[in-house]
Amino acid sequence: MAEKKKRKSAPRRFPKAKAEELFRILAEDRPDPRTELNFVNPYTLVVAVALSAQATDVGVNKATKKLFEIADTPEKMLALGEEGVADHIKTIGLWRNKAKNVIALSDMLIKDFSGEVPRTREELVKLPGVGRKTANVVLNEAFGQPTIAVDTHIFRVSNRTGLAPGKNPDQVEEQLEKVVPAEYKLGAHHWLILHGRYCCLARTPKCWLCPIIDLCKYKPKTPGPRD
Repeated sequence: MAEKKKRKSAPRRFPKAKAEELFRILAEDRPDPRTELNFVNPYTLVVAVALSAQATDVGVNKATKKLFEIADTPEKMLALGEEGVADHIKTIGLWRNKAKNVIALSDMLIKDFSGEVPRTREELVKLPGVGRKTANVVLNEAFGQPTIAVDTHIFRVSNRTGLAPGKNPDQVEEQLEKVVPAEYKLGAHHWLILHGRYCCLARTPKCWLCPIIDLCKYKPKTPGPRD
């Protein structure tokens, strides 16, 4: 009889005490973490996050500065039209498809949600161009819900440090939901993104500047520029 294949156990995440220490340090390093996308209300946040796919926050902010001055509601965006939206966002990637999605989601918000941004993930992901990650960002930033949106930065930091390893964003999110202490869940999304964006860089992490270096499992540590 052939032996049954052993199921591979999930990678081990940090124990709770170690995770609590990590977030305590990140919270001290950045006491008031916020998204770096500019927005004026929940609607413009949905649009900004949807536009940020495969684009930088800086690039999106440049594109939306004038757009949000003239179209900060679904009704105003529909009046602007797809071509009008496209003219404002041509500097960011996939702008044609994104312009279509912005108009389509604006139309759906008016028809199905009385022009208001819904406050549940299940409703948000029904909007064109809005996936789980975008929905989690909106729920966290606009409505103060302790959601964690796993982007490339959070995926990298979670795996590299050993905080919440996983093979895909869904696995990492599941691990983070289990390991992040309740008192840090509201800010966890931002702390991990900002840490990945400015310190734990993809190609060459700045280990010599890292406030959580003693907790991180990553080896070898990157030496400082003067080492």
